[in-house]
Amino acid sequence: MLQIVALIAVSWLILWLTERENLSVLGLTPTIQRVKYVAILFSVSAIISGSAYLLKMYFAKEVYVVDGTLTPTGFLLESWYQIRTVLTEELLCRGVILYIMIKKWGKGPAILVSSILFALLHWLNAGVWGNVVQMALVFAFTFSMGLLLAYAYAKSFSLLLPFAIHLGWNWMQNYVFPDNPIGNHVFVLDGPPPVVTISYVAFFTMLLLPKIAVLVVNYGIVRSYRS
Repeated sequence: MLQIVALIAVSWLILWLTERENLSVLGLTPTIQRVKYVAILFSVSAIISGSAYLLKMYFAKEVYVVDGTLTPTGFLLESWYQIRTVLTEELLCRGVILYIMIKKWGKGPAILVSSILFALLHWLNAGVWGNVVQMALVFAFTFSMGLLLAYAYAKSFSLLLPFAIHLGWNWMQNYVFPDNPIGNHVFVLDGPPPVVTISYVAFFTMLLLPKIAVLVVNYGIVRSYRS
């Protein structure tokens, strides 16, 4: 929590020193339109993110069960951890930096630079540094997601919209299902992953379809936002 408070304080200081503006430029005040879009974008992102595991159940015959160690307190704490992580990334990669870049350079260049920074950050977070193939895969998706998130802010001038998209995807991938085997999850694999043989079409459908869908569907939703 102290990290977020510190980021908000630094954001305010940067804004005041460079633009003589306050944190209202982040668009964190809930309005009817913002709340509606936050609910829609979070739900859509979470559902599409979860569909990746439905595809694994269908094609790879994976079986998931509720984690026996799950408790209401643990659920709230882990969910809050995902909220903190996403909010931190949004303040770092979008936030006042993106706002200032938009004012100085225009939306297009600002969105591009913000997306590159977002992708480079995930090289470090994902622990893929040195593995060229994994670095390329991580960069391709996180750069594309960065474009969507930066566009969502540039369209609405509210950090709430990219936050909702980002949280919906991360919460489902990182906590509800065990995309990362480390840590607690709501669902876990029932036993070791089964050994199955699937076609390349099935493999790429399982791997890429949710990632493409979350970008395309959310872009259409954000585009309908009335600035």
